[in-house]
Amino acid sequence: MTSALPCELPDPAFTLIHIDPALIVANKPCRLLSVPGRGADKQDCLITRIQTAYPDALIVHRLDFDTSGLLVLARGKAMHRCLSMLFQSRQVGKRYVAVVAGRLAPAAGEVSLPLIVDWPNRPLHKVDLAAGKPALTAYRVLAYDAARDCTRVELSPHTGRTHQLRVHMQALGHPILGDTLYADAATRAQAGRLLLHAELLAFAHPQSGAPLRFCCAAPF
Repeated sequence: MTSALPCELPDPAFTLIHIDPALIVANKPCRLLSVPGRGADKQDCLITRIQTAYPDALIVHRLDFDTSGLLVLARGKAMHRCLSMLFQSRQVGKRYVAVVAGRLAPAAGEVSLPLIVDWPNRPLHKVDLAAGKPALTAYRVLAYDAARDCTRVELSPHTGRTHQLRVHMQALGHPILGDTLYADAATRAQAGRLLLHAELLAFAHPQSGAPLRFCCAAPF
C-alpha cells in the first residue's frame, strides 16, 4: 500500500508522500532539521512546519540535518506509541543511497562497528570497540564512477545509531561526499551537499497491519 499526494502545505521545500488518519510520510530536504534544536536560530524544522496543517503530527524518528529523504510522523499519541515500537523492535525496513569516495570493495558486505558519541568533539560520533553501542550496516555497490573516483552505494542500517552510516563509511576509508563532519577537505569539496538520502521505508500499518512501502528517489 502506498499513496502519493502533492504537498498540501505552503512550503515547496518538502513534499508529503502519504497521509492517512494514522500517519504521515514526508520527504525531508537536505539542510532542514527534523525537530527543533537548541537556540532561537534552530527552531525551524520539519515537524514544526507540518504541524501548521496537521497539529496532531508527532515525530517518530529523525534524519540528520544534512540528510534528505523519507520520514514517518504519527498522528496522535496512540499511533506514536505503535510506530515507535515498530522502529525500536527493528520491524521497519530502511534503505539509503549514498555516494562515497573511492572504489568500495567488495561489492557487498556488512559493517559491524560499535559507535559512541565523541564527547570532546560533539556532535561527532566515533567507533569505540570497548564502550560503543552495537551498530550494523549492510551495503551493496550500485555503480563506480572512474572519472570522479567515487562509488554509488545502497546502505541498509539494521540499527539506528546517530550518524551510523556516515561513521561506518568513514571507518571503511570511504567517507560520503559532501560530509562536513566526517570527510576530509577534498571529499567534502566534491559535492555541494551531503550525498546521503533515505530512499525507502517499509513497515506494517499500525492500525490495519497492511504492508506499506514508500520509495523516493535520491535527488543526486
